[in-house]
Amino acid sequence: MTTTFDFTGKKAVATGAGGAIGGEIARGLAQAGAQVAIWDISLDAARTKADEINQDHPDKAIPVECNAIDKPSVEKALAETLEHFDTVDLLLNGAGGSHPSTTTTPELEFFDIAPEAVQKVMDLNYLSAVIPSQAVGRVFAEKGEGAVVNITSIGGGLPLSRALAYSNGKSAADSFTRWLAVHMASTYAPKIRVNAIAPGFMITTQNRFLLTDEKSGELTERGETVIGQVPMARFGDPPEVVGCTLWLFSEQASFVTGAIVPIDGGFSAFCGV
Repeated sequence: MTTTFDFTGKKAVATGAGGAIGGEIARGLAQAGAQVAIWDISLDAARTKADEINQDHPDKAIPVECNAIDKPSVEKALAETLEHFDTVDLLLNGAGGSHPSTTTTPELEFFDIAPEAVQKVMDLNYLSAVIPSQAVGRVFAEKGEGAVVNITSIGGGLPLSRALAYSNGKSAADSFTRWLAVHMASTYAPKIRVNAIAPGFMITTQNRFLLTDEKSGELTERGETVIGQVPMARFGDPPEVVGCTLWLFSEQASFVTGAIVPIDGGFSAFCGV
């Protein structure tokens, strides 16, 4: 995807960027001139994504192993990143996901979901934004400027049936986005901005089991239901989140903070009739 944004000289951290959506945004940042640290819990995934980006945009990406819900791991990742980049200007909080253990099915009723499974998925979608924002946010506070974009979900504003902890975690991440936007601007510097994108339904590794049949590749009943609620009548593609995210990072959005932008084909605008 081409872009008119220019991030030459900017240094970015992208958590969860070994995955589809975060990886596409990292690629877009590199294409626009930024250097990007690919933070991922899987070092192999981070290396693969960094190699892909560097093939087209040499020396723009570095892989960094990081568990975004573990503070020591985040602090170590930041130290490694600062060794390479000296500073950080942009933070993408992209780690997150769902899990079958907190998704109701005929075989798993709400009453039987384990509390520890709920906590794990909540942490994955909420603390994964909080802890990196604490670490990198300190850099922004010292500089007096910086930009954070959180990847939340339309499930944060409209709880998705069956996806208990995922929806709850993304709702918390939405609230955190607004809270942090106010806190950073009013406590540290008005030039520190915090926003979020809320992608709609896109088939990724994390939700493929819900939307498509593993054997046939056809849409499941739930997948058909989703398409019926999307005015654009299709799933989104990860590259379609890039332009909006780069805008939120850019000076063109210099008066935008605390915003949560849906990228969902009209799903959140449709009441169903």
